[in-house]
Amino acid sequence: MLLLHRVSKAFRGLRAVDEVSFEVDAGSIAALIGPNGAGKTTTFNMIAGVFPPDAGEIVFAGRAIHGLRPDQVCVAGIGRTFQLVKPFAGLSVLDNVMVGALLRERTTAGARRVALEVLERLHLAAKRDLPAASLTLPDRKRLEVARALATRPTLLLLDEVMAGLRPVECDQMVEVFRSLNREGLTILLIEHVMRAVMALAGHIVVLHHGRVIARGAPDDIVRDPAVLECYLGEETEV
Repeated sequence: MLLLHRVSKAFRGLRAVDEVSFEVDAGSIAALIGPNGAGKTTTFNMIAGVFPPDAGEIVFAGRAIHGLRPDQVCVAGIGRTFQLVKPFAGLSVLDNVMVGALLRERTTAGARRVALEVLERLHLAAKRDLPAASLTLPDRKRLEVARALATRPTLLLLDEVMAGLRPVECDQMVEVFRSLNREGLTILLIEHVMRAVMALAGHIVVLHHGRVIARGAPDDIVRDPAVLECYLGEETEV
């Protein structure tokens, strides 16, 4: 479904992403992990159209998307969350999700129906009329996912949605993503919470200093000497 081929990006001479290549199969859950500053979010931003790569190709569902605007990437079927959650604070939880739903729904009634379905799935339906600013961090994380899901993506990019969650909250989110994946949603996640990565991902790509240093099944990655040295040997949240 998604192919990155030798994708690179530099900022003022600093190579943040250096010839990164990997694939995400349709219907799978893949993870992009690595130390802070490894280039993970920069890679997400290129996929999502925040800025174009300096070199390389990004192909989604057989179509080259590098250079498209974020709204065009979203219309193509890629939804994404952000590491720093910033809901429309003055709007209700429901209205926040309706904004996403209006990408594909022609009426507010249709957008409301989709938004309510998504909020029910994320265990936020009871808080639909609350202002988004009043939500706790775990609920803001859920709202961030709900807004992305309301756009009806075929590929969902999750940027550290488990960060700051307690283990029980993390496990609840894992179950939501497993359920969505069983229904056909492809997921690519950036995550430091290895508890979630090991529970969800069938394939892991490891970045370090902007380059891919390992890729493979979770059991292989956690035993890879290079990964242990640069990342998993650190104090990683489990």
